[in-house]
Amino acid sequence: MEVAWGSPAVEMTEPSTNLDQMCLMVADLLEFMPVSRDLRLAAGTGHRLRLAFSQSLGLYLGVYMHAPKRGQFCVFQLVSTESNRYSLDHISSLFSSQETLVDFALTSAEIWALWHNEENQTVVKYINFEQNVAGQWNQVFVQPLPEEEVTVRQDQDPREIYLEYLFMPGRFTNAAIQKALQIFSQGTERHMDLMWDELRKEVTLAVENEFQGSVTEYECSPEEFWQLQVEFWSKFYACCLQYQEALSRPLALHLNPYTSMVCLLKKGSMSFLVPCSLVDHLYLLSNEHLLTEDDAAIFEDLEMSRDVVCLVQCLRLIGESISMEMAFIMEMACSRLQPPEKAAEQILEDLIANDTENVMEDIHSKLQEIRNPIHAIGLLIREMDYETDADMERAPHLALRMSLSQLFGSSTAAHVVCGGVAKICSVRFLLCRDLLILQQLLLRLGDPMVLGGGQLFQSQQDLLHRTSPLLLSYFLIRWASQCLASDVPVDTLESNLQHLSVLELADTTALTPHKLVSGPQTIVELFFQEVARKHIISRLFLQPNTSSLAETSLNWPHLITSIVTDFLPLLWPSNPSFLFPECLMGSCQYTQLQEYIRLLQPWCHVNMGSCCFMMGRCYLVMGEGHKALDCFCQAASEVGREEFLDRLIQPEEGEVVSTPRLQYYNKVLRLLEMLGLPELVIELATLAIMESADDWRSQATLRTCIFKHHLDLGHNSEAYVALTQNPDPSRQLDCLRQLVVVLCERSQLQDLVEFPYVNLHNEVVGIIESHARAVDLMTHNYYELLYAFHVYRHNYRKAGTVMFEYGMRLGREVRTLRGLQKQGNCFLAAINCLRLIRPEYAWIVQPASGAVYERPGASPKRSHDGECMAVPSTRQIEILELEDLERECLLARIRLTLVEHDVSAAAVAGNSTPEETVSLLVRAGLFDSAITLCQTFKLPLTPIFEGLTFKCINLQLGGEAAQAKAWDWLAANQLSALVTTKESSATDEAWRLLSSYLERYPSQNSLYHRCVINKLLAHGIPLPNWLINSYKEVDAAELLRLYLNYDLLEEAVDLVLEYVDAVLGKGHQYFGIEVPLSPASPTMWLPYTAIDQLLQALRESSASENSVVLYEKLNDRMEDYQQKVSVATMERLYCRP
Repeated sequence: MEVAWGSPAVEMTEPSTNLDQMCLMVADLLEFMPVSRDLRLAAGTGHRLRLAFSQSLGLYLGVYMHAPKRGQFCVFQLVSTESNRYSLDHISSLFSSQETLVDFALTSAEIWALWHNEENQTVVKYINFEQNVAGQWNQVFVQPLPEEEVTVRQDQDPREIYLEYLFMPGRFTNAAIQKALQIFSQGTERHMDLMWDELRKEVTLAVENEFQGSVTEYECSPEEFWQLQVEFWSKFYACCLQYQEALSRPLALHLNPYTSMVCLLKKGSMSFLVPCSLVDHLYLLSNEHLLTEDDAAIFEDLEMSRDVVCLVQCLRLIGESISMEMAFIMEMACSRLQPPEKAAEQILEDLIANDTENVMEDIHSKLQEIRNPIHAIGLLIREMDYETDADMERAPHLALRMSLSQLFGSSTAAHVVCGGVAKICSVRFLLCRDLLILQQLLLRLGDPMVLGGGQLFQSQQDLLHRTSPLLLSYFLIRWASQCLASDVPVDTLESNLQHLSVLELADTTALTPHKLVSGPQTIVELFFQEVARKHIISRLFLQPNTSSLAETSLNWPHLITSIVTDFLPLLWPSNPSFLFPECLMGSCQYTQLQEYIRLLQPWCHVNMGSCCFMMGRCYLVMGEGHKALDCFCQAASEVGREEFLDRLIQPEEGEVVSTPRLQYYNKVLRLLEMLGLPELVIELATLAIMESADDWRSQATLRTCIFKHHLDLGHNSEAYVALTQNPDPSRQLDCLRQLVVVLCERSQLQDLVEFPYVNLHNEVVGIIESHARAVDLMTHNYYELLYAFHVYRHNYRKAGTVMFEYGMRLGREVRTLRGLQKQGNCFLAAINCLRLIRPEYAWIVQPASGAVYERPGASPKRSHDGECMAVPSTRQIEILELEDLERECLLARIRLTLVEHDVSAAAVAGNSTPEETVSLLVRAGLFDSAITLCQTFKLPLTPIFEGLTFKCINLQLGGEAAQAKAWDWLAANQLSALVTTKESSATDEAWRLLSSYLERYPSQNSLYHRCVINKLLAHGIPLPNWLINSYKEVDAAELLRLYLNYDLLEEAVDLVLEYVDAVLGKGHQYFGIEVPLSPASPTMWLPYTAIDQLLQALRESSASENSVVLYEKLNDRMEDYQQKVSVATMERLYCRP
């Protein structure tokens, strides 16, 4: 079907099979309008035709017929008859003004029209042609253009003021500013697709460059500089205003027939038309439309409707009389937290003082027409108040309806919804301002007739105090609608998420970084997209009582009205819902949140504790910890009364439930601990202790917290006090253990020793002992700490026991030179301790070996088959006295001497027994130390003589290298004065050392001589003369036996011959014989058995000629000796009386 027309007529054609068109209907539209002959002859220009379809009524045809100085809309319904014939039923005819029609849209009930008036301004109107009998068009309030001039006071920075005005959300589009920037920069650079913050920087740079390029003088006064800045910024602003006007000019009107959405299509953007509430509608209507408004369409009570209309007329009169300076007074009062009532009173005084057009008289006369002004004002206030009695139910997850999950989820939808909210708040702020001024006027008049039958002064005051919070609420939401959200980095969001997880608020919002690309995002838009949208959509569509809304869910006017209506209570400051500030906190908008609470706190008494908590979070982010703590403490008084704080203190699973305020303190303490603020943790925990007087578990937790952070800060005394005040013994012991370890690691041992430890003495000793026995001895000094601990308390026996155990373990576990040095010092310290007490008490208990210590946490010992071995419950106690400790000290000192001489011996010398140490000393050549050790522990010197003899043999058989090396160990022994008559070798010195030892340390039965000679003869070394002479003097018979044992027959014969001569008086002094053989001498004897064995050996070796000679020589001498012995014996017998 096609529509063709020239002059006002309608022709309908239908295509045939041969592509020819057939006319179905022709209608002359001039029949439906009053026309003259001139109109019939005029050319058909400016006419419009639109179609609309209704499923119930069919096709509608709307025709706009243009005539000079007037226009007319005709609406027809297309009716089909038999034989495919059609006719038009006339529904309505509507007349329009002389404005120029740009476009119009038709529905089955309404006509929407876009006009340009005589001032070339955009006008949008609509009318319901079915119900509006009077033909009255409804006005649509379109977004006005920005002001042509920006007022900058002398005390303001022009750059900041113009930038704030240019980049105010909803005022200028990105495209307009970019085009203005292109022209202002004279086309040198192209500024396309810039993000909002980048565009702001480019604008600043461009204007500043132009400004600096035009300044020719190096110096100018501040006034001239300010004036130049205003000049250049106003020039750029005018350029932006020009492009904004061009881009915002509507080109067409679009109406969606399925959703009834009406949009204005512009060159640079698209505007959405949303329904207007009754209050805003009355306040925005022009005077001529307000006078013709149907009272029945306002309220059912016609008198009340008339009162409200008259009241709105009074408000309009006040609003039109207020200058910019007067409006600024109220703005500043709200911003500076001053009472709005005072500002309204001042504005009223200015209005009365500057009333040149008798506006006050007009208002007074209008007030006379109001039957009950108090009631009308109350009704107007109720219409604008979004306060609810209870918190809105928290919305379920949108996963229940996937089809709704993205509804109104785009940035465009958020901009539309939040723009509607901003518009409502801007209008109602002005309305409340004018209403507040009107109430001040009523109080000033005080006329009972005006006040409607003698209303009480108290009622006037109540209304005044209700209007003031209403004004501040709309001011706050308007501010939030204009406040830009900050661009937050991802790492900041993640850090904030960790903090929220401590508070268990991490699931409140879906946190995503916000990048301002095509335009600024306000914090209200941020809140709508992140939180509010889900709550609103869930509330509208997922509740059981919203079936009617679900049926009309695609109807734009109903849906957008419902969303805005539900959105405003979420933003309303005096409602229990705290989602908006919570969203700002979750999105890291701390600067905005801080300003929001600043504007809210003085007058709003709802969620006061929650606001204090949020302000504390802001202070924490800003680095003002003590201010944050004050806010947290103030919020504690409201715990249990506010929904947000109640969610904050919900206990974790398995957590012991305490009082609500203690749970709150615990959450805040966790947050402060995560942020690393120990001073604040201590201060808050101290305050929380006052709340937990009857809860010892909470007190224990708080005392432990205080102890931990005092210790971290190095406040040792305060940490000790907190430890002693802990009511839980197990926690107290844990804290004590931590105190010991930390102070030891910091080397703050004096504090650790000097604490009194009242009723904790045994515990601290046990802790230090367990750590001393469980850690590396050379890394930690727990034994020395325990020693100082006991000495400080004059418990010297315990101190001595500690140091003795320390020394024992050093010998077992630290087998190094340093370990042996420390071991000696430990034994000396133990000896000193025992010498400081009385002798009868100078003893200690032998410490157990390392395997018997019951170390905390040590794994049980097991046998080879894996079974746990039973630990002996008792052990034998050994008492050590002072002499025992001195012996151990000597042993340790000798071990140290050994290791200093031979470092390689440290691995075995550290825990060696005295016998083992003697062997090591002998091997190292430290014979003096070995002799001292043997004498101290009453050990035989035999190993020493054997070792020294062996070294002499090696020196005698070795070369020059052995000689040179021997001087090291020879120097370590106390040699007698060297012989100076000739040069002495190392071998000679070694033999001389051996000789001196044999002289210095005599033994019973010449044991040491015998062992030396045995060693020499076993190695086939001839006996040195000095040794033979020395042994002859001591025990010649044993020397003879040794000769016989080693088959030294010739040496044995010589020894016997010398021995016989000595007995007979020749050289008797060399054999230790005092008186030779004589009748008067005492009884003497010879080793006949050995001599017989010698003679027998000589006889058996008679094959040797030398043996025969020796045998005869010895045998003759023995026979001679026997004769002399017989003579002496006989003489002695005869001489006996």
